[in-house]
Amino acid sequence: MTTASLTVNGQLHTHEVEPRTLLVEFLRDHCQLTGTHVGCDTSQCGCCTVIVNGDAIKACTVLAVQLEGAHVTTIEGLSQGHLHPVQQAFTQCHALQCGFCTPGMIMSSVDLIAKNPNPTKEEIAQGLEGNFCRCTGYINIVEAVHEAAQAMRVGG
Repeated sequence: MTTASLTVNGQLHTHEVEPRTLLVEFLRDHCQLTGTHVGCDTSQCGCCTVIVNGDAIKACTVLAVQLEGAHVTTIEGLSQGHLHPVQQAFTQCHALQCGFCTPGMIMSSVDLIAKNPNPTKEEIAQGLEGNFCRCTGYINIVEAVHEAAQAMRVGG
């Protein structure tokens, strides 16, 4: 066993873990944050996307001990008493069906907008290529990200 210490959603979490513990397992099993989903275990689907030190990563691709001292934001930490504009846009644009991929889609979208505050719909589609949704045709997801980016530019 080894110790992993990460700041998750603004709170320090220190836990004894197996050295092979993935970040997604650390979040779900040790921090009790189950909004980060495990969809494929092969880094293909993007359901486990979180933001680490300002960059979106797939939490199934990195060991918790590799991120010692890192700052992690999960879907649970995104809203601060009210829905984040991306969460609000997903709701308003009907950009989800079963909801399984939604946390990863939202986290990837937040990262995309942070790096490109005025993305075109083509840039949004390209930016979300690493996230799979098995229920929708992506049209509403792209529209939601586009609406959220616009709302965030005008202070929404």
